[in-house]
Amino acid sequence: MKVSPIVVLLLLSHAEEWGPLRTSGAPVGPLGRVLYPFGPGVGDEATHHEDDGTSPEIFLQENFSFFGRAYRSLYVNNNGVVSFGTMVPEFTPQPFPLPGHHPFVAPYWADVDTRLGGNVFYRQSQDAQLLARLAQDLAPAVPPGDLPPQPTWAFVATWDRVAYFGAASDKVNTFQAVLASDGVTCFVLLNYGDLQWTTGIANQGDPHTGLGGIPAQAGFNSGDDVHYYNVPGSRTPAVQSLSHRSNLGVPGRWAFRVDHFETTEGSPETPGTLPKTPEAPWNLLPPHKTPSVSPKPPRITEEQVYVCGS
Repeated sequence: MKVSPIVVLLLLSHAEEWGPLRTSGAPVGPLGRVLYPFGPGVGDEATHHEDDGTSPEIFLQENFSFFGRAYRSLYVNNNGVVSFGTMVPEFTPQPFPLPGHHPFVAPYWADVDTRLGGNVFYRQSQDAQLLARLAQDLAPAVPPGDLPPQPTWAFVATWDRVAYFGAASDKVNTFQAVLASDGVTCFVLLNYGDLQWTTGIANQGDPHTGLGGIPAQAGFNSGDDVHYYNVPGSRTPAVQSLSHRSNLGVPGRWAFRVDHFETTEGSPETPGTLPKTPEAPWNLLPPHKTPSVSPKPPRITEEQVYVCGS
């Protein structure tokens, strides 16, 4: 069970170390250039400022195919997840694959608390300028000889300078998930700006640094126990470096085709032994379970990740 950050702050003895809580925060460095425009100025809506919150069900203008299944609605969850079929209030990140049918995209699954800072924005768009930029940015994500993507629709979800649960500092994160489709071919882009924390205090993170404990998870889970991807560094301190790494050679950008999947990666790291609670319903994967792996060599592997200079 989570302890209110107010209680945590009352237990801290030095008020001058708390930092400017309940503000939008401010990144230490410039935001990544990989981020697409976001905010009220481009027509975004926002989730409520709350812990473990989520958007209402969002009905899509076009079907989005995610590993062979078409979805017509989704949820944007404050804890760094875009999910299909159900909300994801869970604040403890788990390695993929998850047991049961839980299809979602996780740009940065961690314990976000927007009561303490930041906003979670979202919109779907058919803006010609946005789609043209997406087409250009997605071109390197297809094999040589394949037709370049020409998206006709996009969904943009942005976590803008969001704080972590129990924060006793002004450390914040900015990241983005973008879904793009031409009606048949579907892609997911994960874009990262400034990442200053990895863990909330309910997952044993330090209230002053936002580090330690169980760090954030990034990747996607198809919900079929076979097709999934753990971005290298997930649930380790290295996840904070996502804004400097890439599978395209563009610092802070990761791109994946998701309407089909030819192979799957190897076994994820062994899940932790956190107690199962109502707020952690997916801590169900037995430590000995090994997911099925395609006999074909994976097209996306840790060796293909570019480490880019800042």
